Amino acid sequence: MHEASVERDDGRGGSALRAVSDAVLAIAAERSVEPVLQKIVDSARGLVRARYAALGVPDGEGGFSQFIVSGVSDATWEAIGDLPRSHGLLGVMLQDPTPIRLRDIKSHPDFRGWWPDRHPRMRSFLGVPLLSRGRIIGAFYLASKIGAREFSQTDQELVEMLAAHAAIAIENAELLERSRELTVMEERTRLARELHDSVIQTLFSAVFTAEAAAELLARDPRRAREEVRKLQELAKGAVQEMRSLVFELRPAEIEVDGLVPTLRKHIDVLRRVYGTDIDLTVEGGRRLNLAAERELFRIAQEAIRNALRHSGGNRISVEVTMRDSVVNLSVSDDGVGFDPSSPQVRGRHLGLTSMLERAHLLGGELHVESSPGAGAKVWLEARVGA
Repeated sequence: MHEASVERDDGRGGSALRAVSDAVLAIAAERSVEPVLQKIVDSARGLVRARYAALGVPDGEGGFSQFIVSGVSDATWEAIGDLPRSHGLLGVMLQDPTPIRLRDIKSHPDFRGWWPDRHPRMRSFLGVPLLSRGRIIGAFYLASKIGAREFSQTDQELVEMLAAHAAIAIENAELLERSRELTVMEERTRLARELHDSVIQTLFSAVFTAEAAAELLARDPRRAREEVRKLQELAKGAVQEMRSLVFELRPAEIEVDGLVPTLRKHIDVLRRVYGTDIDLTVEGGRRLNLAAERELFRIAQEAIRNALRHSGGNRISVEVTMRDSVVNLSVSDDGVGFDPSSPQVRGRHLGLTSMLERAHLLGGELHVESSPGAGAKVWLEARVGA
């Protein structure tokens, strides 16, 4: 909307618009709110050659929920102290959608007239609100134009263009974080069921075993010792299960890292928790669409969990192969094996129903190969786009 006026000003329109484009692309690459805000404010400062810049996001209670700065050292910002209150000139920018451009910041009637100790002294000023659906969701504060006495009309228009994209980027990042929060809640609900099905049952068994040991202590010490050994094994199993569940409460950063790094991180933790040899082999490591990566990770997670709990084996192998649009995922173990057609196995015991449903969502097929005494292998083939 401001391209024509930008191009008429001092002949640098092409480079200025490229700078805006580069800034927008850099911002769009971020998925979390905090990095988005920092990239936005850094981009704004570099775009108009301001010595200092800040981006304030109001908390609705007279202060800022976030106030991100650029051009101020960490030591200086820490020495300044708490986040500023949204009053004075800062507050004006959150009430009125009209940009403010001043040769001297002190000339504005709402300037408070002083700065906190260690606060940089500023002169020229450019303030631009960030609007979303007519609502002010933040504001740019730029100060002390480098190499000039004041910010130009072109500077203002460039920052306004950036602000329009920044508002969208902030809202997208906030929506993504809310989605993550919902995912965590869903995981906690699942883990609560998991806790009831596994750890609580183990603890009940431990209680009964302890009671049996107490009954046998006086009349059959040898059997009492056997019950105590069982109790020790049950307690160790419960601790391992709890460690695994606590780890799973941490949401996987698939959105940021992708399937392979997240799976590798998950396996590293499981190795430490269970002390089991878990190998991961990857051929090709391209990013897939986010929904597919989530389903593939959950299938792998469930298959590994089943092998750890039920196989009794010493080694688990995980393989991920990506060729063109085809993804192959397999999890195999050298354990006791089982009969895949058994009704008990196809119930909640191995969670196969969940894996089958996720495979169906991917448009792929899940296969289970096993027999008693011969280990087990779960593998999936699906065509998945980027």
